[in-house]
Amino acid sequence: MQFTGVLFFPVTPFSASGSVDTARLREHIRSRLDYQPGGVFPACGTGEFHALDIEEIRAVVITAVNAVNGQVPVIAGAGGPLGHARAAARVAEEAGADALLVLPPYLVKGPTDGLVAYVEDVAAASSLPVIIYHRANGAFTASAVARLAANPKVIGFKDGVGDVGLAQEIVSAVAATGRTDFQFFNGLLTAELSQGAYRGLGIPLYSSAAFAMAPEIATAYYRAYIDGDEPARHRLLEGFYAPLVRLRDQTPGFGVSLIKAGLRLDGFDVGSVRPPLVDPTESQLVELKGILAAGRELVDA
Repeated sequence: MQFTGVLFFPVTPFSASGSVDTARLREHIRSRLDYQPGGVFPACGTGEFHALDIEEIRAVVITAVNAVNGQVPVIAGAGGPLGHARAAARVAEEAGADALLVLPPYLVKGPTDGLVAYVEDVAAASSLPVIIYHRANGAFTASAVARLAANPKVIGFKDGVGDVGLAQEIVSAVAATGRTDFQFFNGLLTAELSQGAYRGLGIPLYSSAAFAMAPEIATAYYRAYIDGDEPARHRLLEGFYAPLVRLRDQTPGFGVSLIKAGLRLDGFDVGSVRPPLVDPTESQLVELKGILAAGRELVDA
């Protein structure tokens, strides 16, 4: 499984009653396919995996698989309490997903051997290949990732920690195993801001929450990144991504909340975020609207 293009992490729309709105989700995903994402990752971080029960995960992944209709790979989230992670892996396979993104375990911080066992346990719950998500209490050492890379079902590594020295050690450790099909992703919040550095580490792929909200801006950035058009890339960084990050950093959880808010500002009602996340205030919405307008002006220019 090889990825090219922006990695799309759709939001999970909720209806006025608070249930998952699968019709809205289908529309959301289909509207982004024309922008040629490299893969679709439903029920992951931007999709509020933390707030979904197993049947909701099933509904989200089935909807995504049907909406994508084989055009690109669909990678579903699985993580949290081990039993929940196993169940998420099974329903993702039943729903037709192509792979799993293994999110960190719930709350507890185990030793490296325990983290390796956690990934192996989730991988064993289905026949799907898995991608490791290196983040929070699921932080891996280079030797641990190399051990996991010995399992052919482990096909990738997504870095959400941001330690570039460790990331370089991990890339080198996996290369030393002889794996040539193993893929690396920058999974930091608003990854575009750091992707120039990550490319130099041998991590060419990145996830884009902004793609869910403003695909024309995210695609313009990706084209500049691929084409080596550094002036255009930096204009988008300075005019859109840096202001978005400053707004994101005002409130915990805004890496998701702002994306949903941006969709609502564009007239696409995906509902609010679920607790413990919160929606932006009116003044923050005004700021977000201005940031989106500035980004779109740069694209038009």
